[in-house]
Order: sequence, then structure tokens, then C-alpha cells
Amino acid sequence: MIDYSFSYGDLEYFLLILMRVASFVAVAPVFGMQGVPPNRIKVGFAIMLSMLLYGMVPMVPLEYDSVLGYAIIVLKEVLVGIFLGFSAQIVTTITAFAGNVVDMQVGLSMVSLFDPISRNQVTISGTIYQYTLLAMMLISGMYRFILAALTDSFTLIPVNGAVLRSDSILASVMTYLTNYIIIGFRICMPVFIITFIINVVLGVLAKVAPQMNMFAVGIQIKLLVGLGIMYLTAVMLGSASDFVFRYMKEMLNNMTRAMMP
Repeated sequence: MIDYSFSYGDLEYFLLILMRVASFVAVAPVFGMQGVPPNRIKVGFAIMLSMLLYGMVPMVPLEYDSVLGYAIIVLKEVLVGIFLGFSAQIVTTITAFAGNVVDMQVGLSMVSLFDPISRNQVTISGTIYQYTLLAMMLISGMYRFILAALTDSFTLIPVNGAVLRSDSILASVMTYLTNYIIIGFRICMPVFIITFIINVVLGVLAKVAPQMNMFAVGIQIKLLVGLGIMYLTAVMLGSASDFVFRYMKEMLNNMTRAMMP
């Protein structure tokens, strides 16, 4: 016979699961895009996922004496969800950095668009790289790994069992910042090198033929060549996305270990 009883203690435990899931969904890539999908769909998805996880999460007795104690537990679960979602979302900013470098080289840095993933103003090339990464994330099934990381976090980090080690979290972020520029330059390196060579050639021509307006000629040449190189190197974005995804997995693993009891 199926037991349909649901006590007040079960409700408290379910709400703690919901807090971690909802905070993760609000920040994580794909799921946390601003306005896409609408917020009510995000809330419904978080509630549905919490209901599915409720029967799978190992029950751990909660120890608190007052409303303040329960509020502290809620805050801990929210921080766990935010840190896990942020560790996946922050890696996607690498493509925005690569797009900014490309646009500075080809002369499109003054044009910016709102990116719903990072919720910041990004340039045209950054938007192209961001949406390419998003498409690769959906095609490759990387979003399922992100959800699996959230699900496994309840086993590795039980409810009310998170230990926020600031030194380990800071070390994970510093490791990311160390490789941030390196990974970004690997993506935009072809455009950067070609435009650098063009600048050198134009500088030599400006000395050889000072009567020519190299500034007006250089803008058009760099724009056409830059767009052409971006088109030719589009086939390399798949490998670049795989590299970013591997680093995203490493970031999620490091952040999870930093909060394990």
C-alpha cells in the first residue's frame, strides 16, 4: 500500500531542496537565461525537479532550534545552488572575452548587444560565440551533465551539510581567472594574428607612401579580412566548445569538493 502521508517535517525538507534547485536554475547557463524561458516556467521547472529529487535525496535529520536556525539552513542551501550554478555560468564568459578581442581587432567594438546568458552588454562577435556555445551545449547534451551535477550534489553535499571553505572556493576561482585569458586567446588567436600582421603591413606602407590614407584603408581591410577569418575558422568552434565544456566540468567538480563536509 502506498503511503501518501506528508508531514510538516517533510515540507521543511522539500523546501530546502527547492531552495537549492531554484537558486541553481536561476544562475546556471541555459536554464538561467534572462527572459528565455519566462520566469514562471523556470519556477515550474524548479518545483518539478525538486519533486523528482525529493524521493531520491537521502533524508538527513535537521537540527535547529528556532526560525532563525531554519533560515540559516535555507541560506546555506541557496548559497550551494548559487555557487554550483555560478561555477558553470562563469566559464561561458570566456567566449565573451574572445568576442571582445576580435571586435577590437576588426573595428566593431563600439557595437554592443545584450546577452541573456551573461546578462551583460557584449559585442557582436561575443554574441555570436556565446550563442554558438549555447547551441553546442544543447546539441552535445552538456545541459544534462549540469543537471546531473546538481543531482549528485545532494549526495556529496547533504541538506544542511555544506561546509563553505572560502580558501578552496577562492582557489577554484583563481584557477579559472588564471586560465581565462589563455582560453579566450586560443579562441580568437587566428583573427588576432592576421589583424596584427595587417597592422604591421599598414604601418610599413604608411612610412613608404605617406600620401595614402592608411587609416581609412585599414578599417575596411581589417573588417573584411576579420570577418573572412571568422567564417573560415567557424569549423574550429566545435573543438573550442569541447575545451570549454571540459573546463566547465572541472570547475563544477572543484566547487563541489570545496563545499563537501
